[in-house]
Amino acid sequence: MKTIGARLTAWYAFSATLTLFVLFLIGYQLLEQRLTHGLDQLNFAEFEQIRAHLGPDYKSIDRATMDRRIRETSEFSSVLFYIVVDHPKGGIYFRSSNLHGGDIPDVKGRRQYSTPAPVGDLRVSEFLMPPFDVTIATSLLPVREGLRSYVEVCAALMIGMLLASIAVGFGVSHVMLRPIRLIRETANRIRSDNLSERIPVSEVRDELTDLIRLLNQMFDRLETAFVQVRRFADEASHELKTPLSLVRLHAEKMLTDGDLPAEQTDAVLVQLEEIARLNQIIDELLFLSRAEADAIPFQLKVQSPAALIDGFRPDALALTGHHGLSFTCSHEGEVAVDYEEKWLRQVLLNLLTNALRVSPPGGEIRLKSQVADGLWSVAVEDQGPGLAPEQLQRIFERFVRFNVPENAGKGSGLGLTICEAIIAKHGGRIYAENRSMGHGLRVVFEIPTAAAA
Repeated sequence: MKTIGARLTAWYAFSATLTLFVLFLIGYQLLEQRLTHGLDQLNFAEFEQIRAHLGPDYKSIDRATMDRRIRETSEFSSVLFYIVVDHPKGGIYFRSSNLHGGDIPDVKGRRQYSTPAPVGDLRVSEFLMPPFDVTIATSLLPVREGLRSYVEVCAALMIGMLLASIAVGFGVSHVMLRPIRLIRETANRIRSDNLSERIPVSEVRDELTDLIRLLNQMFDRLETAFVQVRRFADEASHELKTPLSLVRLHAEKMLTDGDLPAEQTDAVLVQLEEIARLNQIIDELLFLSRAEADAIPFQLKVQSPAALIDGFRPDALALTGHHGLSFTCSHEGEVAVDYEEKWLRQVLLNLLTNALRVSPPGGEIRLKSQVADGLWSVAVEDQGPGLAPEQLQRIFERFVRFNVPENAGKGSGLGLTICEAIIAKHGGRIYAENRSMGHGLRVVFEIPTAAAA
C-alpha cells in the first residue's frame, strides 16, 4: 500500500471491523449468560413443580410413591429434564428414565454448573429438599445451537462490514485527500513558464488550508525570484552588448590602422575572438530568458519533416567535410509534423556542432530521422568518448561542458540548453544516451506528429 488513500482505507476498514468484532464478542458472552440463566430458571421451575406435587408429606413416603408422583409431574417434560433424587443415607430414590441408568456428574462445591455427560452437555442445578438432594439438568444443545447461529450471523455481518468499510473508507479517503490532489496538480502546472498559478484556498480553516497558504507564499517568493533573475539576465545582456560593441570597434580600428607589431596584432585578434564568443553567450542567454518568458513567437506549421532533413543535409556535409569527417543522413516516414523550420534547423546545427567537437579525425557522424507511432524522432550520433551516467543527467544544464578536446574550440555550454528550450516549445522532449554499439554519444529529440497532437 504505497498511497495514503490505500492506507487510510485499510486502517478505516480494520478499525471498523475490529470494533464490530469486539462488540460481537461481548454480545456472545452476554447471550451465552442469558441463555444459560434461562436454563437455570427452567430447572428451578421444574423443581418447584416437583416439590409441589410431592406434597408436604414427602419425607414419610416410600420410594415407589415418590417415583410415581415425580413421574406423574415430569411425564410431559421428560424430553427436557434429567432428574435425580438422592438420599444421603438411603441412596437414589428417583432417576429419570432418559438417563438410561446413568448419573448426572457432580461438581463439588457448586449448585449450578455446566458439565459433559453420556447423554450430552448438560446445565445442572442442585436443590435441597431435606433430607433429599434434587438434581435437575437440561440439555445445553439449544444454547449451543443458538450460539452457533449467532456466530454464523456475526461472521456474515463481519464480512459485510469489512466490504462496506472498505467502500466507505475509500470514499472518505478520496474526499479527505482531494485538497492534496489539488495541491499536487497545481504544483505540477507551476513551471518556469507558468509561475502565476496558485492553489485555491477553501474557506474552512484547518491544517491543510494552512499548508496551502504556506505553499502559495513560497510560490510567490519563487515567482519573484524568477522574475528578478530573468530581468537581471535580460538587462545585463543588453547592458553588456553596448560596451562589447565599443571594444570590438576599437579593436577592429586598431587592426585597420595597420600600425601594430605582429605580437600585438595577434593579441587583438584573440581579443576579437573572445568578444565574438561573449556576444554569442549574451545572445544565447537573451534567447533562453525570452523563451522562458514566452517572449519569442514560435510560428509552428504543419509540414513534412523530410523537407527539413533534405535542406540540412548539404550544410551538414560541408561542415563535416571541412573537419575531415564523414556524414550519413537518413529519413523514414511521410507523416506531417507541426514545427517551425528555423528553430529546428538551429537544433540540428547545435547538435552537429557538438558532435564535430568530440569526433576523432576520420570519424563519422550519423543523423537518423524517423516518423513512427505518432512521434518524429531525430537522432544525431558521434564516435566520441561518450559520457558517464552522472554526466548524462547534467548535459542539458547551462554552461555544462564535458570531454571537449583542447583543439575543438570554445563553446558556450548553452547549445543543448537552447535545444531543450526549442524542443519544449514544440511539445517534445530531448535526451542523450551513450551508443549501444561502440563509442560515442547519441542525442535524440522527439516531437509529436500533427495527427497525434
